Amino acid sequence: MRPFRPPMVAAVAALCLSACGPQDTVEGAASAVEDTRTPEQREAQRTPYELNEAFARAANDFQVPADLLKAIAYAETRFEMISGQQEFEGMPAAHGLMALRGEKLAQGARLAGVTEEAARTKPEENIRAAAALLSSYAAEAGLERSDVGAWAPVVVKLSGITNPDAQAEYVHRDVFGVMRKGMVARTPEGRVAVSLMPSEVSARFDSPRVRAMLAGPDYAAAVWRPSPNYGSRPTGAQGDVQMIVIHTCEGTYSSCWSWLTNSASGVSAHYVVKEDGGEISQLVRESDRGWHVGASYDPSLNGGTMSSLSGVSVNHFSVGIEHGGSASQSSFPSGQIEASAKLSCDISKGQAVPIDSYHIVAHGKLQPASRTDPGPNWPWSSYLSKVKGYCGTPSTTAITVDSDNALNDSAKGYIELTGAWTSASSTAGYFGSDYLFAATEAVSEPATFFFYLPTAGSRTISAWWTAGTNRSTATPFVIYGGSTKLGSVNVNQQTGGGAWNTLGTWSFPAGWNKVQVSRWAPAGYVVVADAIRVQ
Repeated sequence: MRPFRPPMVAAVAALCLSACGPQDTVEGAASAVEDTRTPEQREAQRTPYELNEAFARAANDFQVPADLLKAIAYAETRFEMISGQQEFEGMPAAHGLMALRGEKLAQGARLAGVTEEAARTKPEENIRAAAALLSSYAAEAGLERSDVGAWAPVVVKLSGITNPDAQAEYVHRDVFGVMRKGMVARTPEGRVAVSLMPSEVSARFDSPRVRAMLAGPDYAAAVWRPSPNYGSRPTGAQGDVQMIVIHTCEGTYSSCWSWLTNSASGVSAHYVVKEDGGEISQLVRESDRGWHVGASYDPSLNGGTMSSLSGVSVNHFSVGIEHGGSASQSSFPSGQIEASAKLSCDISKGQAVPIDSYHIVAHGKLQPASRTDPGPNWPWSSYLSKVKGYCGTPSTTAITVDSDNALNDSAKGYIELTGAWTSASSTAGYFGSDYLFAATEAVSEPATFFFYLPTAGSRTISAWWTAGTNRSTATPFVIYGGSTKLGSVNVNQQTGGGAWNTLGTWSFPAGWNKVQVSRWAPAGYVVVADAIRVQ
């Protein structure tokens, strides 16, 4: 008997074409049919497990719609067996294809007649635990099991999401949304692992409230969902944004922003990026202190950089970006990476954060005792390249110009002195072989660092100095693009010694440009010229 083919089979054929060989295409589909899936849909449809039969058995045994189980698994994990990491206090780690957490995992395992360990680590047992739990919720609610749309409140209960807007988005856009589109996942060998036929199904659940969605106050492409969980940054250098911290939510986008805007959670991040990159939420203003890293800064974990911030809470000087997904997933969708890279570029430009692996950093790198996110498969090299690309910064090695020309490549940079500058090495924390200092007075006798750029573009300038009580609190750094003055920055050299200190980001022309350390500052102090870095 020929299988029933719904009217939307052409869409399924299109879904299959890019992953199927000619002999595997859906019956009646021509090889020339356009693949209408998004890149994120194509990427997500990979799993080492052949799951159709497992979903069918669980659905039959517990009287739960198989398509609903498949859609939940896709929304939660993209059919990956996640291994359970904790990102937020109060939110237990999620496990398996169905992202079961805490007591729900234990209860589902009991109802399914499997061990908690099996439900945590084995695909079919994990599916069965979720199906058994959904079935028990359905029985409590007395719903009509044949009406798939009526299962929506049960799906919400399983998710644990409490925010009404987030509940509605999760149900309508994520779970029932994938059932309307359909999905075909394949194993690495090309066999069908999961097939979900498109269906005209509607969730029986209140729709998202129709209201104007305000743009993020710092990033216009974001939706503003303000969290009450934030504080004020400290004044001075400790409160200047100098770092972007990359996180994974260990859950879905909807559950993530919902939890981070809940006052009871006691946690927050500045931004959350949806799995497909189609939406970003801003929860905290960049000028405010988010609560996203539970550790003080240890320079030894980050290449010894920013040593002046040792022992300072990372939250004081960082912006946190959460991403829907898990640290244990095997890859991240290109749409999410692209959206996140654009966001990081915007933060970097607005806050003068250097684009490198010391200033755009993994949460797990800064808090290794209890966190691993975003995990080993976050594409760091390509991610930083994309951030630089969106910011117009070539992915090249930074140019460092030292106060000692013997250490410089003269084709890339050198230093010139006018007036009375003295070489010294008596204060620890200098860059290279020594540093230069000069007394402050109202004269134009700077130390000038020259650097050569083969192409025009935006560059971030950082400076290194040795700190001391006799240093000027208003040392002028003057930045030139060619012979045109682009700006000046006055810095307090009594602090921030022995580290790179970001001065700002400017657009420079191709050719020779320069940064001058001026002596024109209040008398009675010295200014230090040690090294600059161009990124």
